Amino acid sequence: MLDTAHRQLKIMARDPVLLALVVLIALSVLLFVVYPLLRVFATSVQVEGQWSLDGYEALIARRLYRSALFNSLTVATIVGLISVAIGFVMAFVLTRLDVPGKRVLHYVTILPIVSPPFVSAVSILFIFGFNGLLTKQILGLSNFSIYGFKGVVLSQVFTFAPIAYLSLRGVLASISPTLEDAALNIGATRWQAFRKVSLPLALPGIASAFLVVFIESMADFGNPLVLAGAEFPMLAPQAYLEITGSFNLSRGASLAVVLLVPSLTAFAIQRYYLAKRQYVTVTGKPAASTTKIVSPFARRVLYGVVLAFALLVAAFYAVIVVGASTKVWGFNYTPTLQHFVYVWKVGFDTIVDTLAVAVISTPISGILGMLVAFLIVRRRFPGRSALEFGSILSFAVPGTVVGIGYILAFNQPPLVLTGTLAILVLCFVFRYVPVGIQSGIAVLRQIDPSIEEAAQDLGASGITTFRKVTLPLIAPAFFSGLVYAFVRAMTAISAAIFLVSAKWNLMTVQILNQVGSGRLGVAAAYSVVVILIVLAAIGLISAALSRWSKHTTMVKV
Repeated sequence: MLDTAHRQLKIMARDPVLLALVVLIALSVLLFVVYPLLRVFATSVQVEGQWSLDGYEALIARRLYRSALFNSLTVATIVGLISVAIGFVMAFVLTRLDVPGKRVLHYVTILPIVSPPFVSAVSILFIFGFNGLLTKQILGLSNFSIYGFKGVVLSQVFTFAPIAYLSLRGVLASISPTLEDAALNIGATRWQAFRKVSLPLALPGIASAFLVVFIESMADFGNPLVLAGAEFPMLAPQAYLEITGSFNLSRGASLAVVLLVPSLTAFAIQRYYLAKRQYVTVTGKPAASTTKIVSPFARRVLYGVVLAFALLVAAFYAVIVVGASTKVWGFNYTPTLQHFVYVWKVGFDTIVDTLAVAVISTPISGILGMLVAFLIVRRRFPGRSALEFGSILSFAVPGTVVGIGYILAFNQPPLVLTGTLAILVLCFVFRYVPVGIQSGIAVLRQIDPSIEEAAQDLGASGITTFRKVTLPLIAPAFFSGLVYAFVRAMTAISAAIFLVSAKWNLMTVQILNQVGSGRLGVAAAYSVVVILIVLAAIGLISAALSRWSKHTTMVKV
């Protein structure tokens, strides 16, 4: 082992720029990913500078905290099951069946991914709240409450089912229909072909999608904070309230550690256990991806489910637009632009701050993701596996834990960043870079390394090879990393709410504040502005990357 490490270091030393890059990235991961988590653990066992387990003892002793843990685990499990069921149906219909409107349905169903995660909570209040369109205006209900378990589950399913859909879409699209045809040809019924062939092949993807949604649900902060209510405590909001309301850092950190355990466990299972159980079923691209195992009646039922979810998504966002354009929801539906005027006048600085954070963090996150992916796939050096794990660790860590960790780590010397632009940028870069890293790794493993080796044989350095050869080849992964980083920087709330200040604020925090103040129209207007900015940015990034790819291709020719 030592001889191997020594040889790897000697090879790396031939390119000092690349060696310095590895060291710099490793130190950055230690400082901005690992160190904040260690600070959370350390604070959880300290009270006023003394070692203590009071925070964990309170978790056992107090019913509030036990209920919060039980509620969070219950909601995450139920949301995971429902979201995966809906996501599987959507992925199956839109990838395996010949139905009309596939492209439109695809874009409508993923709309919740590119909007603030608690827009669904605002929509639910508009529709099912005390002055809701359905509950009060149509049904005339006066005692109905959407707060608690049902509200949180509904909002999270709406938010996370599209994530399950995207996770399962590639899995189902890769299953060759010839396998199902073979089962039908030897006498299997449609149901037997699905149960014995298609479903087992998709099971690793289904389990992976469930664990991803489980992690997202456990980490969700905005929806429970808006809809859980005092009678239904949940762990992520409770950790936030302990720190910001009771100013009890030790207890808040203890709850954060407890929140971290199931999320990291699910992440470990998803990454290291299920990754070894993927099935290769296609050696060449099939001529068609449509399946024959669905009867005409079942096709109509499944298509109806997808249409119903798409209509629900469209209705939720229509309500947001209408709510942002009416005077007082539930009382006065006169059209007005006063909420948008308020956002422009009072919230203009917040819009600028949010854009500044997103614009700065997005390219850093995108390039860093591709660099780390390049180093992991194309270079061998001591600690490579540790660098890969550390760089993607933040993906499994709930945002509440990240926010608490950054506050504890960077509010005192030697590195004081609290209240600055830098702490927001660094948080977003290292929290959302894992998606770019994983996309880059997946693409790089499909590219013959001899292409890059030829450039180096001609005298190009490692960095030059990466910039002029590798990066153009992994443009799709680079685009995915950029889009994801920008969307999350514009829509994040769980970590950001700990890091904003009077000088640097974010629109998602403003939305949450407006909901808490009962100004749902202003919250809806902020949400519309965020969605429009995100959609415009995705278009601009796509156009810029397409132009850059064409220019690179022309230069090569």
